[in-house]
Amino acid sequence: MAEPKKADKAPGGKGGGAAGRGGQAPARPKGGKGAPAADPAAPASVSGTVPPRMRERFRTAVVPAMMKERGYGNPFQVPRLAKVVINMGVGEGKENAKVLDFATADLQAISGQKPIITRAKKSIANFKLRENVPIGCKVTLRGPRMYEFLDRLVNVALPRVRDFKGVPPKGFDGRGNYNMGLKEQIIFPEIVYDKVDKVRGMDITMVTTARTDEEAKALLTHLGVPFRTAEA
Repeated sequence: MAEPKKADKAPGGKGGGAAGRGGQAPARPKGGKGAPAADPAAPASVSGTVPPRMRERFRTAVVPAMMKERGYGNPFQVPRLAKVVINMGVGEGKENAKVLDFATADLQAISGQKPIITRAKKSIANFKLRENVPIGCKVTLRGPRMYEFLDRLVNVALPRVRDFKGVPPKGFDGRGNYNMGLKEQIIFPEIVYDKVDKVRGMDITMVTTARTDEEAKALLTHLGVPFRTAEA
C-alpha cells in the first residue's frame, strides 16, 4: 500500500521565515544598522566638523592677495604652511620624571595633540647627561590642528604677552622657515595658572614651502603673524 503524500507547507506557515510570517521581508535601509545614509551635501556645521577659519582665510584672501602682490601665475605657486613644530625643553626631567609629566600635559593642552618624549642622543659628562635620558617633549602639527594653533597663537596668546611689540623678524633660517621662542606657557588660555608647577618656555618652528625668507615673511604676514617693526 503506497504511503500518502505529505501536504506541502503553506507559504504563511511556520517554516516560511520572515516572508512566511508577514509576506515579503522588509528591505534593510542602506547605511548600517537601520540608520539613514548621511547626506553628502549637508553643511559642515551639521556634521560637526567646522573647517579652521585660518585655512579658509588662506584660501579666500591670502592666495589671491599674494598672486596679485608677487605676480604668481598659478595658485599652486603661492607658498603655504607645511607644519608647525613645538618643542619644550625640560632639563630637570632627567632627575625627576614627574616634572616631565607636567610639561607633557601642558603641551598637550596647548596643541590639542599628544606630544612625544625627546631623549638625549649622546652622553655629556659636563652636564651630567646620559644617553637616551628624557630631556623634553615636542609635537608636530599638520592640517587643521596646525591652522587652529596658529589662529590661537596670533589672536589670543601673543596679545597676552606683557609689553608685546611684535615677534622678531630675524628668526628666519634662510630656507623659508621661521623660529620663535616663548618664555611662558601661561599666555595660552588652555593653561590653568593654579595647576602650573613651574613657568617654562617653548620653541615654535613654522615650516613653509617658500624658497626664500622674503616669501615666507610675506606669507606669515598675510596670515596675521605680527612682526616687529624697525622702530620697536
